[in-house]
Amino acid sequence: MKPSSHYLNCGGFNLHYTAWGDPSLPAVIAWHGLARTGRDFDALAEQLCGRYHVICPDTIGRGLSQWSRAPQDDYSFATYARTALGLMDGLGLDQAHWIGTSMGGALGLVCAAAFELPAFQGRIRSLLLNDMAPEISSLAVERIKAYAGNPPAFDTVPELEAFFRQAYAPFGFHTDAQWTHLAETSTRRLPDGRVTPHYDPAITQQFFREKPEYPLWNEYDALTIPVMVMRGANSDLVLPPTLEAMHTRGPGAKGLLRLEEIEGCGHAPALNMPAQWQLVQGFLQGVGA
Repeated sequence: MKPSSHYLNCGGFNLHYTAWGDPSLPAVIAWHGLARTGRDFDALAEQLCGRYHVICPDTIGRGLSQWSRAPQDDYSFATYARTALGLMDGLGLDQAHWIGTSMGGALGLVCAAAFELPAFQGRIRSLLLNDMAPEISSLAVERIKAYAGNPPAFDTVPELEAFFRQAYAPFGFHTDAQWTHLAETSTRRLPDGRVTPHYDPAITQQFFREKPEYPLWNEYDALTIPVMVMRGANSDLVLPPTLEAMHTRGPGAKGLLRLEEIEGCGHAPALNMPAQWQLVQGFLQGVGA
């Protein structure tokens, strides 16, 4: 099955998203990581679309969504949450399950807690955090800022693919076809003809805000929905002490937390393998039951 491609004005921005499956089915919103696009979920969405309507947005400043003219203000959870609410309202979604990789998982925490946007209250049915937690390693953040804020440029797409293979090796095993798909859905051409990753380098402004946007323990503690964490076993972003704390507070203290470690991955599992699909499907089916 192929996705359909759509554009919707959400929270003052034109947002691009792909959609899979019948719109009458229960909705799943799959939100990507910091410097990625919604096309990262193609393999997973194809597996889920028989039972769910899967919506995979490009965050503003990424993929085919609009870029901000005020990056210091707009590349923030407040603006991302506003666009997410606009997406749900625009699609007429009263509720949705949320799958979020890295930054997309943190955004899910913000939306589900509904502190800043009360209209989100009760609208996120479950939350899957793919290598994300309420607190993240500062060393990993520095690593991400270093590469994401200075994306390289190459003469050819195969050269860019070679860069992706190295930079995203922690995503875990990919077939050659999967690496090519990742490259071809993550590429934009510069005015000088070279190719570079498909995002605005200013997205890292989120990490330089006067009031830091992490940690998100208050948001986590407020959750009363099922949560699953899929942590890359070699992740440098989500550390074991953080997982231990998650078990004793918020959904963990309420018996609503599930943890799965994904061998052979760091930050973050690509959700492109049958074993990973089965974990996601099992979590969603358990929530539905």
